[in-house]
Amino acid sequence: MSDTTPAGDSAQPSTPAQPEQVTVRRAPKIPAFLVVGGFLGFLGTLIATSLFPADEEVGFATLVAYFSVYGITIGVLLGAVVGIVLDRRSRKRARTLQAEREAVDPAPVEGELEQ
Repeated sequence: MSDTTPAGDSAQPSTPAQPEQVTVRRAPKIPAFLVVGGFLGFLGTLIATSLFPADEEVGFATLVAYFSVYGITIGVLLGAVVGIVLDRRSRKRARTLQAEREAVDPAPVEGELEQ
């Protein structure tokens, strides 16, 4: 490799960066609400299924698996609703700030580079 840098890399912009308006807000992570809702739906299904006697022909595990389809689905939907409501609330608390772009050179690499 050569030690010379291309001409385009060393060129700096002639005018300073103008400040821009940016919106900053704390948004919830929706997938986390979906996973937690699904888990709580499964736990609710497990508790509700264990409250009633299981059919001897079907078995407890089969009943839990069957009703988990409904419990997990309802839990995920409720988790999505909670996540969306919290996302809407975070939009009301959003702030508009001034931001400037700043060019940062990468840190130099020490040692030998493999080719």
